[in-house]
Amino acid sequence: SRFETCWPALMKDSHGVIIIFNPELPSHLKEIEMWYSSFVQQQPLVDSQCLLVAHHKPGSAGDTENLSLAYPLNKLKLIHSNLEEDPEDVRMEFMKYFRSIITLINESREREEMSIIS
Repeated sequence: SRFETCWPALMKDSHGVIIIFNPELPSHLKEIEMWYSSFVQQQPLVDSQCLLVAHHKPGSAGDTENLSLAYPLNKLKLIHSNLEEDPEDVRMEFMKYFRSIITLINESREREEMSIIS
């Protein structure tokens, strides 16, 4: 894409990646593999630093049960968002995700400080 030249700047020092996609578009399901590969695997971030959000448009069928993603995407945390029905649920999942990222950052900072001391 025409934005690929900006990617290194976006990735620099990033601690997490949230990929939001429309599960009803087959092209999106292919694209998220590319986003995952570029932004998570090549970083290197661990899978727990990545959150997939399948966003269902208002009025869409929103078949949340039958979205089966292929490996390696099926290892990632996946949440379904439908802001008409359950915005609170999505908010809670985001908070959990952000807390896990903050924990990771704090742990790596502590490790760095210990390595400096020793």
